Amino acid sequence: MSSPNTPLDLTLDGGALTAQLVDFPSVSGDEQPLADAVEAALRAHPHLTVDRYGNNVVARTTLGRAERVLLAGHLDTVPIADNVPSYVDGDLLYGCGTSDMKSGVAVQLRLAATLPEPNRDLTFVFYDCEEIEASRNGLGHLAAAHPDWLAADFAILLEPSGAVVEGGCQGTLRARITLTGTRAHAARSWLGDNAVHHAAEVLTRLSDYRARTVEIDGLEYREGLNAVRIDGGVAGNVIPDECVVTVNFRYAPDRSEAQAEAHVREVFEGYRVEVTDSAPGALPGLGRPAAKAFVAAVGGRARAKFGWTDVARFSALGVPAVNYGPGDPNLAHKREEHCSLTAIAEVEQRLRAWLA
Repeated sequence: MSSPNTPLDLTLDGGALTAQLVDFPSVSGDEQPLADAVEAALRAHPHLTVDRYGNNVVARTTLGRAERVLLAGHLDTVPIADNVPSYVDGDLLYGCGTSDMKSGVAVQLRLAATLPEPNRDLTFVFYDCEEIEASRNGLGHLAAAHPDWLAADFAILLEPSGAVVEGGCQGTLRARITLTGTRAHAARSWLGDNAVHHAAEVLTRLSDYRARTVEIDGLEYREGLNAVRIDGGVAGNVIPDECVVTVNFRYAPDRSEAQAEAHVREVFEGYRVEVTDSAPGALPGLGRPAAKAFVAAVGGRARAKFGWTDVARFSALGVPAVNYGPGDPNLAHKREEHCSLTAIAEVEQRLRAWLA
C-alpha cells in the first residue's frame, strides 16, 4: 500500500498509476498526504506552473495558445469499505475510488506530465472534499479565493462516465422534515403522541411520489425524491416526542435551486421542512462550439449525467463543461467498486489525441 512517504510515479501507465492512487487512502477530510504527493510529482515537471491553496493543487501550461482547456478531478473518496489496497482481476482494477474518481485523476496526472507542448494551454485542477457537504468543496473554495486559476474556454471533469461524454448534471437538495409529538411512558402510551408514527404519512407521500423525466438538448434526465435517513426514539420504554426524516431531491437542471426547494415544500405541505444542503444543477450546453467539438473528437456520443458534479460550478463561472472519465458511474461508492483498465487507457488516448 502506498503511504504518505511514497512518491507518485507518473511514468506508470494509467492503470498502474490508478492503483497507486487507490492504495493512497484519501477519505474526504484526510486528503493532505495525497495532495502533498500530487504537488511534489507535478513540481518535478518544469513545463508546469504549480499553485496550491489548502489541499487543492492547480498546475498550468503557459504557452500562449489561443484556447485554454481545464481538466479537473477530486482527490477524495467515500469511506473505505474493506476495499483498499487495490487488486487486479483480468481487465478490472478493484478498490475504493477506482471508479470515482482516481482513475480520472490518474489520466489527468499522466497528461500533465507527458504533454509539455499541447495544442491548447492546459490547466489541471486536483481538489478536496467533493464527496461531502457543498460548503467544504475545494473547487468552491478555489472559485471564491482564486477564480483566475479556473479561467478557461472549456472544462472537462473526469468524473466517472463510462468513457462517454455526460452533459450537465442534476441538482441536489437535502432537507429535514421534523415531526413532533408528546413524550410519555410506553406503558401508558395513550398519554403521549408518538412522533415516529407520524412519519408514516411522510413515507406514504414519498412512496406515492411520481418523479419527472425531462428531456433537455436531447438528453434525458430522471428526477428522484427519496428518504435517506430517519432519526427518532428516546429509550425502549418511552414514547418519542420527535422524529426527523431526511430526504434528498435529485432534480433536472431545468429547475433552479429556489424552484427545487419550492417543490419539496409543496410535496410536504403541512410539515416543518428545513433545507440543510443545496447545490444547483447544470444545463448540458452541448450546442456550444467547444462542447460540440469535444464530443465529436471523443466518439460523438453523449448522455445525461445522473448525479451532481462540479460541472455546475464551472457553469456558474461561465465556463462550458462536460463530464468525461473512465470510471463507471453505476459502480461509484460500492464495496465492489472497480474500473476497466481498458477504459482508463482509452480515455487517456482520446484526450491525448485531442490535445496533442
